[in-house]
Amino acid sequence: MTRYQLPIVGRVTALRDAGADPLLDPYARRIRYLRVSVTDRCNYRCTYCMPESLAGEVEFQPRAALMSFEEIERVVAVFARFGVRKVRLTGGEPTVRRGIVDLVARLVRVPGIAQVVMTSNGHLLDELAAPLAAAGLAAINISLDTLDAARFTELTGRGDLARVQAGVAAARAAGLAVKLNTVALRGVNDGELAALCRYAWMHGAVPRFIEHMPMSDGRLFEAAAELPARAIREALTAAFGPLAPARRDASTTGDAGPARYWTTGDGHEVGIISAMTEHFCDDCNRLRLTSTGELHACLGHDDAINLRDVVRAGGSDGDVVRAIAGAVSGKRVGHAFALDGTGAPRKHMIRMGG
Repeated sequence: MTRYQLPIVGRVTALRDAGADPLLDPYARRIRYLRVSVTDRCNYRCTYCMPESLAGEVEFQPRAALMSFEEIERVVAVFARFGVRKVRLTGGEPTVRRGIVDLVARLVRVPGIAQVVMTSNGHLLDELAAPLAAAGLAAINISLDTLDAARFTELTGRGDLARVQAGVAAARAAGLAVKLNTVALRGVNDGELAALCRYAWMHGAVPRFIEHMPMSDGRLFEAAAELPARAIREALTAAFGPLAPARRDASTTGDAGPARYWTTGDGHEVGIISAMTEHFCDDCNRLRLTSTGELHACLGHDDAINLRDVVRAGGSDGDVVRAIAGAVSGKRVGHAFALDGTGAPRKHMIRMGG
């Protein structure tokens, strides 16, 4: 893996004036995609995200500290004025935030926003999928790391595989586009890659496999469990024959996320998110807004600018734009994740939603 050697710029404190394009970063990458965490709370305790062992040191934010729906809507509207077209709602687990259906409806109506989507563990989707779709949600990514019920509970801490499977069915019945996200782990679920693909395709979903990323100072990362993209492709090729790069709609690639997609000989599609071994930083088009308003330009670094504080201090939209521009101007060329778990940020994945 290539390690980035550019000097680390500390916390962004000097905000540059917002020009005509505050969402163009120093490496000519254009921001079109905003990930918004709506809560840092989750009903699961996944081993690679927020296991019970971290519960004593990860203090959930008081509800008053969370951005209100009005604040989120205002900030999203500012982003939309400058070209953001896609908003993904994350958590923690976004469906545990009270009123989440109303937030989707609000954001769908923001001028310029073309698509509102969500990432979820699926636990509550059996009851929420239809209302979310009716509110305008276009698509949902559902975490599904194994099809073995006992292993699922072990990996998720509190999860119920049957409930998630019911959520997948409900999401498809509601007309949502569905992707199933699997964190691929050697010695854990690497023997299930083909079965997970077949399950996804059978339910009209696209399977995606994600390389495990070190967060929380790398404490949750086990190098021996890392399953690189190459090994994932080799396993899929052994099961389904040669893979070919998928053709993507050029009109939407600017809003796309980090996955690279492949097709099997019979036309099925599978995605791989290879943050560790085949990085995609050169094409990064994303920013992340936490539930408490911290705007992170990169998942792999800790520096941030707080937009909630700008809004609550009575800042104008122009002040919000200048804060956004300051964060974008400090966006790194890439992350510093290494295969031994070093180079990890201190922040926890549960606060960022991936």
